[in-house]
Amino acid sequence: MTGLLAPAWAGTGADALVDDRALLTAMFATEVALAEAQAELGVIPESAAAAIRAAAVPEPDLAVGVRETANPVVAFVAALAAAVGPDAAEYVHRGSTSQDILDTALMLLCRAAFDRIERDLLATAESLAGHVRAHRGTPMAGRTLTQHAVPVTFGLKAATWLHGVLDAVERVRRVELPVSLGGAAGTLSAYQEYSSAEAALRLPDLVARRLGLAPQVLPWHGIRTPIADVAAALLVTTGALGKLAADVLVLSRTEIGEVTEATAPGRGVSSAMPQKHNPVFATLVATAARQLPPLAVVLFGSMAAEDERSAGAWHAEWQPLRDALRIAAGAAANAACLAASLQVSPAAMAANLQLTRGAIVSERVNAVLAPKLGKAAAKRLLAEATAEAGRTGRDLAAVLDLDLPPDVLDPAAYTGLAGPLADRALARYDVVKESR
Repeated sequence: MTGLLAPAWAGTGADALVDDRALLTAMFATEVALAEAQAELGVIPESAAAAIRAAAVPEPDLAVGVRETANPVVAFVAALAAAVGPDAAEYVHRGSTSQDILDTALMLLCRAAFDRIERDLLATAESLAGHVRAHRGTPMAGRTLTQHAVPVTFGLKAATWLHGVLDAVERVRRVELPVSLGGAAGTLSAYQEYSSAEAALRLPDLVARRLGLAPQVLPWHGIRTPIADVAAALLVTTGALGKLAADVLVLSRTEIGEVTEATAPGRGVSSAMPQKHNPVFATLVATAARQLPPLAVVLFGSMAAEDERSAGAWHAEWQPLRDALRIAAGAAANAACLAASLQVSPAAMAANLQLTRGAIVSERVNAVLAPKLGKAAAKRLLAEATAEAGRTGRDLAAVLDLDLPPDVLDPAAYTGLAGPLADRALARYDVVKESR
């Protein structure tokens, strides 16, 4: 059992993408691709590559291996060599080093996680695009620094969420996940020794092609940009989804009630308070958005690694990378559920627009009065009028008692270019969706 204290990703399938079995499978796939590429180059017999390919994924006690050798590859390679039999054993891991195998395997885990994240981000975007279309003109209070500011539309608010999600999609797509083959110190020396300079230079590309990874320009044992790129994409992903969650958490407060998550048996219940309907998916996404930044800090910090291969900086990446991948994958899965289950209350939005008794459109009234009274005088008049409205409970229109155009004090008539701006987000969504 895993994930009991990790609700941000538990039950989403995220853990299976990066757990020990997934890592073993990825390391095995890397060793198979290496053997097949070397067989293609004539470095090892085809029969040896076939034996390696046919071997079962070994499952040694890697925890012991990690303690004894500071990485899981040494015990894995020994178990794989034993599994393939004496004739092929000497060709297992030929010319390679532990970091070649582990870095490449981690890139495979990143690819699996990114594929899942992109799928769920696009599902989130689809639901949000539906809200944009349905509520393009639905007026609601815009809030700045926690206070009512000017009217907006829920369509525009959903469009801002959509825009952030599309930012995340594009960053996930842009990340290159390269193969990692360098040998002991990044010179490809042992690979060359077993073959030739030409074969050793071709080998990384052949392995990359078999694994569906990007080619490497140079061995990147000490150049940790690929890991930093992954961290950055995951950070943007959980940050964009965290914005969605933060807004939903505010708007679903009892005293606001403008959105809610759809109910389902057992979801959002309290162990003590029968009346509660807690916003579960938003809470889980908000959790992920707070958990991922410290992990990204570790991954970025490991870029400052000494020598051709580091002691500690490389090792420090592994668990934070795994945690970051499953947290982000869990966040994307939960965000897709959040966006799909989100219920919108235009009635609550309309009621909340009236809470300030017309003061929410004072910016517009100021623009109407300024040409007649002067900007400073109009602002002073409105400051006094809104204060009196707040004290007395009277509407701003009654306090002002001015001959104003009928729609000047109508919040629904003062949403600016919310509609056309929302349309821009929808147009971008169509482009991103079609470019998949």
